[in-house]
Amino acid sequence: MTPVERLSGIVVWVLAIATVVFLLTPLAVTVAVSFGSSAVFTLPAPSWSLRWYEALGRSRELWGVVATSVQLAALSTVLGLGLGTAAAIGLLNGRFPGRDAIVTFLVSPLMLPGLVVGIAMLEAYRAAGLRSVWVSLILAHVVITLPYVVRTVYAALSLFDFTLIDAARTLGLSYPRAIVQVLVPALAPAFVTSGMFAFLASMDNYPISIFFTDAWTRTLPIQMLQFVEESPDPTIAAISTLLILLAVVVLVVGDRMVGLRRMADL
Repeated sequence: MTPVERLSGIVVWVLAIATVVFLLTPLAVTVAVSFGSSAVFTLPAPSWSLRWYEALGRSRELWGVVATSVQLAALSTVLGLGLGTAAAIGLLNGRFPGRDAIVTFLVSPLMLPGLVVGIAMLEAYRAAGLRSVWVSLILAHVVITLPYVVRTVYAALSLFDFTLIDAARTLGLSYPRAIVQVLVPALAPAFVTSGMFAFLASMDNYPISIFFTDAWTRTLPIQMLQFVEESPDPTIAAISTLLILLAVVVLVVGDRMVGLRRMADL
């Protein structure tokens, strides 16, 4: 290895470590503040305490909001998986003009700012006369989750050999049973991966949800914003820490069920 190559390797490692530190420092600060005893955001904390987590446990309003967010995320993820899988199969096997444009359109919510998507959907709902908060939120969150499913399942389907289904049918399976016993297990990693990311995206979404919530139906990110405006104490840091823990748990489960390397490949 020449001195230039050695120096280049050192520079790359330094930049990589600096990037990781830059990205993880705010998370570390948030977790540390959530365990402090001070009523304001301060580090180092005067002492360590679980008072803010105990405050979360006593908050009936917060747990109602969490239940709403979990229900919304679970329902939108299930609907996104069904619609996204059907769309991916149709796009892969279909032969029609504009197929690539439709694929790009279906993943476009990932490319557009959330506020732009939210305003567009708000105007569309108003023009359609849609007034139900729950229906509006579910449709909006399906739009959020659908790109993760379409992109992941479409990539997995492009690697699947559909002649295996024909082979299963020649061995006596009906077409539906061949789909269930051959195609579904092959796509299971894609379902798990896209489902996890879709669930997290729905749970954490703020810029679109803010257009469709009201005083009686709020999601967790909207409630967190209200806490910041009305009572900015480390309770918000405790909520953020639990969300970080949720993301870590999802990654660990994904690693056990699929493997992080395979998740990254999808």
